[in-house]
Amino acid sequence: MSTTLDHNLRALFPRLALFDSTKELENSSVYPPVRSEVEKILSSTISEDFAATVNVGDSTSSDCIRAVAWNIERGKSLQKIIRALNSHPLLKESDLLLLTELDYGMARTGNLFVAREIANELRMNYVFAPCYLALNKGSGLEAETDGENKQSLHGNAVLARYPLHCTHSFPLPNGKDKMRGKEKRLGCQRAVIADMQHPSGALRVVSLHLDAHSTQAHRHRQMRLLLDHLESLRPALPVLIGGDWNTSTYNSRRALYSILGYARRVGMGVQNVIENHYPYPERWFERKLFRELEERGYNYRDLNERGACTLHYDVSDRATNVNLGDWIPQWCFHFITWALNAHGGRCSLKLDWFAGKNIQTVPEHTPQVIDSKTFGDDAPPSDHDPILLDFVPQN
Repeated sequence: MSTTLDHNLRALFPRLALFDSTKELENSSVYPPVRSEVEKILSSTISEDFAATVNVGDSTSSDCIRAVAWNIERGKSLQKIIRALNSHPLLKESDLLLLTELDYGMARTGNLFVAREIANELRMNYVFAPCYLALNKGSGLEAETDGENKQSLHGNAVLARYPLHCTHSFPLPNGKDKMRGKEKRLGCQRAVIADMQHPSGALRVVSLHLDAHSTQAHRHRQMRLLLDHLESLRPALPVLIGGDWNTSTYNSRRALYSILGYARRVGMGVQNVIENHYPYPERWFERKLFRELEERGYNYRDLNERGACTLHYDVSDRATNVNLGDWIPQWCFHFITWALNAHGGRCSLKLDWFAGKNIQTVPEHTPQVIDSKTFGDDAPPSDHDPILLDFVPQN
């Protein structure tokens, strides 16, 4: 399948990847001739309709909408992801999927168009927005993948059983220079926005991935800019935002800041942080982001399972440690292992969230984190657990 996101830039990637900063890249003789093409690709979206037609006012449709937000880790375990979404007793009833971290034409995921593969299998409509044009195969163990990238794109998506209109992406400023480090990329995170035409009325939905390598203040800024954009859209509609907001509690813009932050948390008491801060980033470290939401009229408190974490770190996880090793020095792992020794070498963080305006939760169906270990696979399909919400728009 050819798409509007196809390109012939691959031959330039080795030369572009030689630069160690975006400034160097932009001042070179290599990038300016292709800059407009790169920007056109990264500001585009692609969508298709695979869902059965649903008529507005269809009396057989429930007013209740089931939404799932899930960081699917590139789509590296694509068949497991599809199987979970198709067969899990709760996930299979989803009307709306807000997915983050999806590849299109990356060797690490078999050069598949992950969003399209999922939408086609589930018979859902989709819109995909690329965020990055990857100049190499990825980070950590991904760099050892056989084969070569084709489209070399990575982004976010919205999938729905109902029509999606007014689809577009909104760029978010980078928290760090994406040309620094081993994983070199062009672009920035983009929120995917669509108006979903549910039989009970229209709803504006947003798949949002905030920067991991950023400060708490920067993640707050990204959220604020998105909310400004949403307020500018007409007509005004109920809004649901969901995704991986990377509310790790850390300033991760640089490795040094994260190391110092970890030492601070050890000083606060490892058990205290694991029990009272990682599961509740809104209490202190990320409070400005969540206050911003509430000040703008968005509810998050009732739309999430309080204190339920969505990412689980284990000191024995080689893939995660190799990835981290691209960024922090090896001696740090001895410190991490020592600090988590009394907790079985594990800790969990709450990174994934819903927030909504003019929507009402369904009292008998409380929001929840779905434990990926219940999917029955030998290993979870992603490093994140999906989150689920049943709600009714207040049109």
